[in-house]
Amino acid sequence: AMLIPRIRQWARSSGIPASKLLIPLSTAAIVGGWLTLIGTSTNIVVHGLLLIEGYEGFGFFDLTWVGVPAAIVVVLYYSTIGRALLPDRTDHTLVGRARDYQFELRVAANASFAGKTVEVAGLRMLGNAYLARLHRDDAVRNVRPETMLLPDDVLTFIGDVEAHDLLLQRDGLERSAPRVHMSDEDLPLVEAVVSSGSHLVGKTLKEINFREQYGGVVIGIQQRGESVDGALGRVPLQAGDVLLIEGKPALATSLAARTSDFAFVIPLSYERPVASKASLSLLILAVMIGVVATGVMSLAVAAFIAALCMIATGCLRKKSIQRSIDFSVLLTIAAALGIGSAVETTGLAEAAATVIVQIAGAVGPVVMLVVLYAVANGLAELITNKASAVLMLPIALSVANTMGVDWKAFAIAITIGSAASFLTPIGYQTNLMVMGAGGYKYTDYTRAGAPVSVIVMIVTVFVCSTVWL
Repeated sequence: AMLIPRIRQWARSSGIPASKLLIPLSTAAIVGGWLTLIGTSTNIVVHGLLLIEGYEGFGFFDLTWVGVPAAIVVVLYYSTIGRALLPDRTDHTLVGRARDYQFELRVAANASFAGKTVEVAGLRMLGNAYLARLHRDDAVRNVRPETMLLPDDVLTFIGDVEAHDLLLQRDGLERSAPRVHMSDEDLPLVEAVVSSGSHLVGKTLKEINFREQYGGVVIGIQQRGESVDGALGRVPLQAGDVLLIEGKPALATSLAARTSDFAFVIPLSYERPVASKASLSLLILAVMIGVVATGVMSLAVAAFIAALCMIATGCLRKKSIQRSIDFSVLLTIAAALGIGSAVETTGLAEAAATVIVQIAGAVGPVVMLVVLYAVANGLAELITNKASAVLMLPIALSVANTMGVDWKAFAIAITIGSAASFLTPIGYQTNLMVMGAGGYKYTDYTRAGAPVSVIVMIVTVFVCSTVWL
């Protein structure tokens, strides 16, 4: 999330399409999560379930056996043949400039150019922005150089944040949407990506009453690189849409706490609230990782002590403690215990394991790894990665026990398979994060991610079978 704005800025200055970089960035975030036990929430969920079932759980670097070779192979793939499958959004049409926002400004009643054409008003050649449409009397009109501008016309521009601010400085143009507080100047801006499960999906900003409900004003939208038809307040939102929101300094924190609505939230001009404690927080994190990696403390104890140290030293402010807890992960873990217990108690895990072994038992445990990995990976693309791991882990453990092989190979295969979501934008949160920023379509993930899914499966099965079987 922190790298996306920087990559987009670098891509724009270097002439390389951001769409060529953001899918590999999302893939790197996913694969990088397999380097240690605490890399992703899926790793932790599976580790916790193993402990509940009486297993020893993962070692801190068990997943590194798969994570390192997977990362190397995926980097080599994208550096060579994989580049050809990445989308190239270099078109400068309304659809192609998905890296820019669509925002609205109103022609003021006393505008000096009212009654004059777009060309005379100087709104034709704007450099880093262009005038796309005009809204008048609830009708959308295409804009041409000879189009006449009238007071109260709402103009839709395509451009970046800087273009929005520069246009506001022009005489005769004013905000279409009112400020949160009219007396405030230079309110901070926040980017927020609509998540797949958000209640915002399918609704308009007007229906949601966004300003009152969230305490911010949406001044721009990126919508999967597609044209936003109609006024911004009347456009149905979609998963992956990037909203440019203006509001009070606390807006970013309050939006970030709404994890069910937004996949990620990041201030455009971000200042660390406790910057003086940055080095200390890194030191605490390093010590925590060290004591867990060396076996001095368990992960749960070390993480709890580290959290207390963050609070005691002022790295985490008291008002931010509640917002720092990911309740969705805690709820998933709690639900996972019940689901896993039900799958095991009802005999579903044993029955499924027996059927799987009977069908393909003659071909050996390696084929079993492939089958279970593929099923877990498929489920992750349809539901969520953590739900896939919860459903498949009891079955995988039963298969390992039935075949008399090391359970760790199957547990790691399920963990990686559930987290290796490259085929759809909703399979993993980082995919959704880069969707709007890169102007991607749904099929872009399938085309670029299918070979990566096969590569990671081969690496995972090979390492698991070599190290633990």
